[in-house]
Amino acid sequence: MASVTYDHVTKRFGEVVAVNNLDIEIEDKEFLVLVGPSGCGKSTALRCLAGLEDISDGQILIGDKVVNDVSPKDRDIAMVFQSYALYPHMSVYDNMAFGLKLRKTPKDEIKRRVKEAAETLGIEELLDRKPRQLSGGQRQRVAVGRAIVREPKVFLFDEPLSNLDAKLRVETRANISKLHQQLKTTFIYVTHDQVEAMTMASRIAVLDAGLLKQIDTPQNLYDYPDNLFVAGFIGSPAMNFFPATLQQSDGKLIIDADSFNLEIPADRTAAYEGHVGKPIIFGIRPEDIINPEFAPPGITAQPVDTLVDITELMGNEIFLFLKAGKYEFVARVDPRTRVTIGEQMQLVFNMDNIHIFDRETELAIR
Repeated sequence: MASVTYDHVTKRFGEVVAVNNLDIEIEDKEFLVLVGPSGCGKSTALRCLAGLEDISDGQILIGDKVVNDVSPKDRDIAMVFQSYALYPHMSVYDNMAFGLKLRKTPKDEIKRRVKEAAETLGIEELLDRKPRQLSGGQRQRVAVGRAIVREPKVFLFDEPLSNLDAKLRVETRANISKLHQQLKTTFIYVTHDQVEAMTMASRIAVLDAGLLKQIDTPQNLYDYPDNLFVAGFIGSPAMNFFPATLQQSDGKLIIDADSFNLEIPADRTAAYEGHVGKPIIFGIRPEDIINPEFAPPGITAQPVDTLVDITELMGNEIFLFLKAGKYEFVARVDPRTRVTIGEQMQLVFNMDNIHIFDRETELAIR
């Protein structure tokens, strides 16, 4: 078992900075997910840790050991790739045992490790099959099993679920979370899918353009995003944003978004008084835009007149694509809501869960 430290790590490809001054301490036995859009540097950061890319600046430590100049095979890590990278001519058993054979591990030890890994993953009956005889989910489990038998200090996963269908992704991410609990080893997992990140991680590191934008627990990232990028990236559908200004009227603080005005609850005004008259971005999540017929008791509700543009019935909820003046936004409302396209509808914004960002710096104001 081991901690992992990115100590001001930078990776350049010529003039392109793929990872920019990355500084993260990953605790022993933690499940950390690196998440962000394509090209944000998350896979490059993982490959640097694995030794598949040389870093340009900084240090990477596994435990207390700096591994900048340590070859990949000596870093005591195991990596599961998106493509699975199984040998097509070998059986499942031989695929799982191959790395151990290269290290001249005794045959009895190989047999024990492969058997235990297969039992953990529920693939004992597949050991004699070839990869072509397996489903995508089974191949993915074999790839994970090949990593498990090495009994590494750190497991690395590079988008391992992206080739699976939606149902299998849900099942497999639950299996990987269960595996982490069983093995009690450090997991570092790369994905562009923020649902995967939210459901699996102990902590999430959100990257954009090579920069670490925020690292925190999934719930804290969702409830308290530090900046506009994280607020828009975490959550599906994404948070709604409205350019606005803060105004003061009769001792009350008002969000003036042209098409509608919203009064900020009195117990939250202190944080925003220094930004009166300044341009801001007002943010609110779709689930905090509510049909007043089904509003929960005790919330601070402010009405907004909207026009229903599109409806999407999801069974347990309805997505409403709305217009209010020049703005378009999304609400996630109670499935009992009855509404038709083109209808004028008054909804309420739950002002207890609003987010306000400085328009210039894009940083959250709290």
